[in-house]
Amino acid sequence: MSSVEDLHRAIAAAPPGPGTLAAFDLDGTLIAGYSASVVYRDRLRRFDISLEELLRTTGAAIDTQFRGADVGRLMQIGVQALAGRQDDELREWGLRLFRQEIAGMIYPEARGLLAAHRRAGHTVVMATSATPYQAQFVAEDLDIADVLCSRPEVEDGMLTGKLAAPPLWGSEKAKALAAYADGRGADLGDAFAYSNGAEDVPMLESVGRPVALNPDRGLTRVARQRNWASVTLRKPQRGATPLSTARTVAAIGALMTTAAVGASAGLLTRSRQTGANLVGTVGPDVALTICGITVQIAGRENAWSERPAVFMFNHQSSLDMLVIGSVIRRDVTGVAKKEAARDPRFIPVGALLDVAYIDRSDTTKAKAALEPAVDKLRAGISIAIAPEGTRSPTPRLGRFKKGGFHLAMQAGVPIVPIVIHDAGELMWRNSLVAHPGTVHVEVLPPVSTVGWTTGKLDKHVREVHAMFEACLHAGHR
Repeated sequence: MSSVEDLHRAIAAAPPGPGTLAAFDLDGTLIAGYSASVVYRDRLRRFDISLEELLRTTGAAIDTQFRGADVGRLMQIGVQALAGRQDDELREWGLRLFRQEIAGMIYPEARGLLAAHRRAGHTVVMATSATPYQAQFVAEDLDIADVLCSRPEVEDGMLTGKLAAPPLWGSEKAKALAAYADGRGADLGDAFAYSNGAEDVPMLESVGRPVALNPDRGLTRVARQRNWASVTLRKPQRGATPLSTARTVAAIGALMTTAAVGASAGLLTRSRQTGANLVGTVGPDVALTICGITVQIAGRENAWSERPAVFMFNHQSSLDMLVIGSVIRRDVTGVAKKEAARDPRFIPVGALLDVAYIDRSDTTKAKAALEPAVDKLRAGISIAIAPEGTRSPTPRLGRFKKGGFHLAMQAGVPIVPIVIHDAGELMWRNSLVAHPGTVHVEVLPPVSTVGWTTGKLDKHVREVHAMFEACLHAGHR
């Protein structure tokens, strides 16, 4: 077995149900790199490491890397340095580091493997030598409920500077997984275990389905000797290559040219909507093609079955707007805050698409503030809106705001959920450059707003949010 496709077939062929475990290491396995490096770089930037600790850490790291020493000493030095810190403070720190750096290190194809295990009903667990501050938020983002990790001792909400138990390294990790399986009544003979490092050989040899995932040289050698599955995932695309930069610039140029042609068509026909439809029908497809991006749409018929509608999409990347344009294509506009009408960067787009500007300054008049967008819907023009309100750092869904739901309810039109997979992997949240690849989109059936009331709006928001979560949780079809 040497490909991701082989792994998916092996997962599908394994016994279904929660009795089959899938244990994933963190560093180098689920993420490209090491979370401890992110932690230390952040501490160095903040001058939070003394010279003594730096020298001790460097010595212990050399012993671990080149002399095969146990990671225990390295862990003890790190935990001792955190003595007296509040557990809550460190969890906030871990969340910040996850959002800023670690989220961007997650292997895109790892999400697909996790989704395959979930579709099979398997029990997924993370087993790592890292601390909860490094592991917790990766696990939450990947929908991994249980985490086996090295836990610092905490008393009265404060770290004592000691570990509560030996670090989960080597045989200790294998023991922890065995205890977890025993508590679940699961047979390790049916279990999967994924790791990148030779230190995890004890865990890998304890299960019936070991997988060397992104293996280092030591584990590659062991996997070859024991005929274990060995697969290397595609690394996250974060940096800008000369080719991807050139293609993105060309795509922007093509989009601007299409916008100019659309504006001219609108002037000739005296119909701004004609110009907007020309841009919406041609522009996104041209720009995506130049970038080398293919959009695969499941449920395309749902995008056309009921119009006008409020099209809601999960938002992770600047690429989302092109993807949404490729799905909806015509007779659609967006919603923007009133201040954007004076933004010179936004004026041309807003003018062409006849964007509905909303005054959010007076929350007591929220219903009246939505009237421009409601008028668009009543005139037969659909609205596209991201209910999260802002881009999320990963595919994990954020909290929904109610504005789009109020729009649909007031105008008496349905909501059409559009679930976007993979866009953030091709164009990272804060990136200006897109990479080639495939974006998968699921257009769900329209959700009727007939009979909705303000009093039950929270319930309806939760229901639609759950639809998105279910699709993202299962992975693309």
